[in-house]
Amino acid sequence: MYEGQRVAVGYVIANEAMDAARTGESDLELAVRQHARLVYRIAYSVLRNHQDAEDATQETFIRVLRARRKLGTIDDPRRWLARIAWRVAVERKRKPAEVSLEEVSEVSSQDRWKAGADEELLGTEMNRLLQSVIARLPPKLREPLVLSTLEEMSTLDIAATLGTSEAAVRSRVFRARQILRERLAVLLEGKHGF
Repeated sequence: MYEGQRVAVGYVIANEAMDAARTGESDLELAVRQHARLVYRIAYSVLRNHQDAEDATQETFIRVLRARRKLGTIDDPRRWLARIAWRVAVERKRKPAEVSLEEVSEVSSQDRWKAGADEELLGTEMNRLLQSVIARLPPKLREPLVLSTLEEMSTLDIAATLGTSEAAVRSRVFRARQILRERLAVLLEGKHGF
């Protein structure tokens, strides 16, 4: 008599565990659907490479999967994911890049066949110049600037992602823009000295 009840209880517990697993999985799927673009953009802003950004995006969601028990207790999943994505991308950037010889020869052969107009060349050159000047900013100024300007994150989200105050974020973005303006003016005037 009690054995039948134990089986029923065991069956109910197993069903609850299956439902909980499905719910956890659907929470993760929902997080991926809602925030994959944000995670990719953050990774790309740090890594500046499509494949590395995709890898970092996948790594971010793998880490979320590992910490899925916390997913239900997170107040702001968007901010939490942004912080994880930022950390993953920064860690990935510190590692040496792996590029095969085949990829190098493929890119160089593609570059030979591309012909562009003067405007495209000028736009590309300006973009490269701007990226170069941004890359030379100190990390404490570059990181909030990239998240604010390129990723269009709010000051509150940037502060949470970088682990600093909103006032510090605003100050750093302002200072970074000042430095960019000064350095670009010098470069565009033909003076080389930064």
